[in-house]
Amino acid sequence: VQLQASGGGSVQDGDSLRLSCAASGGTFSAYDMAWFRQAPGKEREFVAAVPRNGASKFHADSVKGRFTISRENAKNTVYLQMNRSKPEDTAVYFCAATNIWKTAFMTSHSYDYWGQGTQVTVSS
Repeated sequence: VQLQASGGGSVQDGDSLRLSCAASGGTFSAYDMAWFRQAPGKEREFVAAVPRNGASKFHADSVKGRFTISRENAKNTVYLQMNRSKPEDTAVYFCAATNIWKTAFMTSHSYDYWGQGTQVTVSS
């Protein structure tokens, strides 16, 4: 499956932004999806994940209550709604996919397919 992330940009502290990740070349409903981010000089970190049926959603503590992951299987797309953004949210955001859900779903090596990343910059 190929993943294409979009929707990044530059916003002000407290603004909202919605990232999208469009999948192609596979059966989207067969994949568990996630968002990760990587800030300059830092390791890639988990942001959120949603299993293939969308029944559960998982968010990192750092974004809980501000960000929401969702998916639309009919559109082969996963979203990350970012509300009340903060300067520390500045990073390149990556979407990722796997067809085998793992208990270590918050680690990057649990995902087999990655998008190219989209830059999000939050200014104070």
